[in-house]
Amino acid sequence: MRANIAIRMAWRLVWQIIMSSVLAVATCYLCLIILERMTRGDAGSRSFLISVYRVFGQTPIMLFGCFVLFVVYMVLLNWRRYSYYDQLSHSVEHLAKGNFDDVVPVKQNNELTVLSENMNLLVEELKRSLDEERRTEQTKNELITNVSHDLRTPLTSIIGYLGLIEQDRYRDEVELRYYVQIAYAKAERLRGLIHDLFEYTRMRHDAVPLNEKSFNLVEMMNQLLVHHRLALENAKMTGKLITNASELIIMGDPDKLVRVFENLLSNAITYGYAGGKVEIYLNLHNEAAVVDIVNYGEAIPSAALPHLFDRFYRVDKSRTENSGGSGLGLAIAKGFVERHGGTISVTSDVDGTNFRVRLPLS
Repeated sequence: MRANIAIRMAWRLVWQIIMSSVLAVATCYLCLIILERMTRGDAGSRSFLISVYRVFGQTPIMLFGCFVLFVVYMVLLNWRRYSYYDQLSHSVEHLAKGNFDDVVPVKQNNELTVLSENMNLLVEELKRSLDEERRTEQTKNELITNVSHDLRTPLTSIIGYLGLIEQDRYRDEVELRYYVQIAYAKAERLRGLIHDLFEYTRMRHDAVPLNEKSFNLVEMMNQLLVHHRLALENAKMTGKLITNASELIIMGDPDKLVRVFENLLSNAITYGYAGGKVEIYLNLHNEAAVVDIVNYGEAIPSAALPHLFDRFYRVDKSRTENSGGSGLGLAIAKGFVERHGGTISVTSDVDGTNFRVRLPLS
């Protein structure tokens, strides 16, 4: 690009020099012809014109006149460019004051056009960087606010119940054990929040290594249902794996993917208990394993679906507080799935809520 611009500028300069020289010489000779024709006029003005013609026709004067005309023509040929320089200067000065919504005018078809286009690209990139910085600052502020709120709630309960114990404000040992049990449960919730927060932060910065190996996804889902059998029974629900494959070999980190499916299954049990069952569909489609975890409880509002995988987003804040969720589980699940080259999505209506995970086969 730089070589092309330099060549264009050189050719343009050569062309302007040639054109200005030709026009200057042609103008001088035209003036001489006009003067020579005018000397043939009436006798009153002929003597004056003859003297002018003789002076102007001398070689040094002729050369000086050609040089003056050459300079004039060079200025005229570059006048549009000089005015464009002035516009560019004012535009850059305007942008330097922070008016990034304006653009540098793109005119003509020369090296200044390329400069203007590059300056506009620079302004667009600067605007994008500033917007990204603002979003990052907003995200940081939201993160601090949400973390402060989520950590403060269980911590307040812990301090409150331990304060009652420290002040001997309990009737008997049964009430004492009840206070200790509540403080312990809140401490467990606090530890879970801190663990999720650190894991989400590490995942965002790709600091969580993947210990990849080949494993059978069908076997993993069967084991997952076995491990959650008690939780399903307590919620008066049934769990079922529906698949037409005996094995689907995946290359990935089984510990990270187990956490993904545990989170989805736990959410299905917690929020879909009214439907009475959870169904896991596992199939092969276009060289990928597709896992659908479906519950038949209350539908998720359509306005909440696009934000469901955002960190700290909660459809029902009070319900999530009671169930001990951190608001980071789905965001972490999405991060782990995408690091395995897969996708995760959700659909929800009156017929059921379906979380779909798509993972490439080994």
